[in-house]
Amino acid sequence: MRTTERRGPAHIAIAHVLGVAIVTGAHPTGSTLPGELELAEQFGVSRSVIRESLRMLNAKGLVESRPKAGTRVRERAHWNLLDPEMLAWMFEGAPSRDFVRSLFQLRMIVEPAAAELAALQRTAGQLSRMGHALEVMALHGLRTQEGQSADQRFHATILEATSNELLASLSSSIAAAVRWTTFFKYRTPTQYCDPIPLHRTLFEAIANGDAPAARAVTEELIGAALRDTEAALAS
Repeated sequence: MRTTERRGPAHIAIAHVLGVAIVTGAHPTGSTLPGELELAEQFGVSRSVIRESLRMLNAKGLVESRPKAGTRVRERAHWNLLDPEMLAWMFEGAPSRDFVRSLFQLRMIVEPAAAELAALQRTAGQLSRMGHALEVMALHGLRTQEGQSADQRFHATILEATSNELLASLSSSIAAAVRWTTFFKYRTPTQYCDPIPLHRTLFEAIANGDAPAARAVTEELIGAALRDTEAALAS
């Protein structure tokens, strides 16, 4: 019997282990996971805990369970790739270049337009939160958890500031993409260009209501982040 060190409820920790194994290819699409009894023995928990873990994976589109057929890993097309937890799992390993480029293409489609809208729609409170996040980023740097969390809040607030509820609904996914690509690239000792000056320029454009500048700076910021992430993949 094997037990694992857990943080939080057991079913969440086990879903995390299995989820990472699936998205990194240890359990390929179309394969069948070990049965509930075997997994319960492996993790040292009850079958009910395993069932709850599998329900979490099912909700993210990763697996499907059928009577007598077991639990099968679904094709990638069914995965909820924008689920913030799923994005974290992807970047625990080394995501493919195609996935990274697709993620940044999504950011390039959504975020420049969102920044343009935010420059016209932002409230004083939202501007204050962006400014505070920027201060925390500058104080701690983006190699730290504090700085990365502040970066995440900065970008999420921009989507919120669009006053578009559909764009705002993407904020958790976009913020997670920002956080985990930043986390991924800073796992290596490679030196990157400091992105905080561009963040400051973006903040100033939004604060000044300069929509074209906000769009242009966001495009520059995302392009630089893509180049850094591809360099981290190469290293």
